[in-house]
Amino acid sequence: MKELLSEVIKDIRPSEKYEKEILDKASSIINKLNKNIKDAKSVLGGSGAKRTWLKTFDADIFVKFNYNKFKDKSDKLSDILEKFLKKSFKITRLHGSRDYFQIMHGKFTFEIVPILDIKRAEQAKNITDVSPLHSNFVLMHKKIIDEMRLTKQFFKVADVYGAESYIKGFSGYVCEILTIYYGSFLRLIKSMSKLKEKTVIDVKNYYKGKNVFAEINKSKLVSPLIVIDPVQKDRNAAAALDHEKFDIVKHRAKEFLKKPSKKFFEITILTEQDIRKKFQKNKLMMLKARPLKKKADIAGAKMLKAFHFIEKNMDFHGFNIIESDMLWHAKTSSLFYYVLENDKLPKKVAIPGPPLKIKKHVAIFKKSHKKTFVKDKRIFSIERRKFFNSKDLVKNIIKTSNVKDNVNTISLI
Repeated sequence: MKELLSEVIKDIRPSEKYEKEILDKASSIINKLNKNIKDAKSVLGGSGAKRTWLKTFDADIFVKFNYNKFKDKSDKLSDILEKFLKKSFKITRLHGSRDYFQIMHGKFTFEIVPILDIKRAEQAKNITDVSPLHSNFVLMHKKIIDEMRLTKQFFKVADVYGAESYIKGFSGYVCEILTIYYGSFLRLIKSMSKLKEKTVIDVKNYYKGKNVFAEINKSKLVSPLIVIDPVQKDRNAAAALDHEKFDIVKHRAKEFLKKPSKKFFEITILTEQDIRKKFQKNKLMMLKARPLKKKADIAGAKMLKAFHFIEKNMDFHGFNIIESDMLWHAKTSSLFYYVLENDKLPKKVAIPGPPLKIKKHVAIFKKSHKKTFVKDKRIFSIERRKFFNSKDLVKNIIKTSNVKDNVNTISLI
């Protein structure tokens, strides 16, 4: 196991050449910002500041505005920063809890985030203000940075990485906290494989001997795993996590422990051909959709909304879905696929009516339906289906506003 994990670390750890290249580019942007913006200091943020990043081509830069001067102008920070950025860079403004900016520098993408320079979490006017405090906490555990990388990569490959609304998984920060709490990736995975719902992870022992569920607002504790933020004791850092992602990672942990392999750390992107090959013996419905030109988490959430709308409508019209998934690609087209029990249905269907004993409603039902029959003390009618071919149904569904408004383009393939 140790040999395997050592090999994986070598594979996922960014090379010195890569780190130097991205840090040099980040430094050039930071230096420009620090020369031009008064009462603010720019620093590397996110996983770059923590040195827990994997092989990636993006990094965060935080512009920390003087707290005393700007604490009452929290909602203006993005506008203030935009004026300075426009003088030196070609930027894209992205919407978030506080708007931030994207700069392309060669093959690298930098996100410039305006925050207040705070010393304590209680001073924060926005969740992003606390981010440097997260970095400071993680940097106190430098010795296990590679262990954190293993956790992140394992969760990424399991498709449970990210707290965005269209993922509802584990954020990078939560992966770091969990690794710190257990002390290593392997101890975390061993515990994760048998973790019970509503387990509380409290690194700082804020609630030692206390009932967390009596101390914190219940609305923050609906997730299957409670991870107390080490720098913000009234916050559940895993609040975005849903039950599906929790169950997936538990299952993956059990599989890994049973038969350790590099495959648990190797990202494979399924293609259209892969899906067709996998389900060649099944009835398969596949669509290609391009996301709206919005921030990745917003575009992803809207794509997911369209995906589920199609799924619900197919089910409503009688097409039994065995398996389905959305393969999300933020910058290109995504694939929606639905594996069906049958792609064609009988042209006529029995519609259940009220029980015979409810005579009033039976009479109303008879007036509404021409052909009726009785079975098991209930009245039924025979009706012609509006859609008995799955392709015809889906072609109709994707024309509706519930799909069209949530994607850029979508078509059957």
